[in-house]
Amino acid sequence: MANAVTRVICRCEDAQEHKNLDLSECQLMQVPDAVYHLMRHTELKSCDLSGNVITKIPPKFAVKFSLITELNLSHNQMSKLPEELAELQELERLDISHNSFIALPPVTCRIPQLKRLLANNNSIIDVDVERLQRAPALEYVDLRENTIPPRIHDLLLVNLGKLKVELTPRQVEDWEDLNV
Repeated sequence: MANAVTRVICRCEDAQEHKNLDLSECQLMQVPDAVYHLMRHTELKSCDLSGNVITKIPPKFAVKFSLITELNLSHNQMSKLPEELAELQELERLDISHNSFIALPPVTCRIPQLKRLLANNNSIIDVDVERLQRAPALEYVDLRENTIPPRIHDLLLVNLGKLKVELTPRQVEDWEDLNV
């Protein structure tokens, strides 16, 4: 436990100089309040929280780290994101891969500058395709290795304009070949 705390403090001190907070693989269950305190005078450009056991990001995260352009939340245990992430005016790249999402979080389509969204390797079965098309700056979405149903999968394959969507090729079920 003491080693983990020391690691977090050292990485926060490093981020004060480089503007990139790397708290990956720190055994975190949440973003500690001490992190917000230590980083209060630093304008972070990126934040890496990957490889922890975080289940949720608090709403204040978007307020405290409002200028980040990259956020890596991969390899955690999240199933939802706070609506306040839409307030991250500079965020261009969001990685929520390898989590427990069953739906693509609606807030991801409201982040004004978000260009790249990595949501692969979740359990996503629901994607609001129309909302995805209306995302203001989104150019690329990775939805590979999810359990997207055939109807939504097919909708994601049609022309989405400037938006490129990566999908795992759909396995045709035996019953789909039946002629009635």
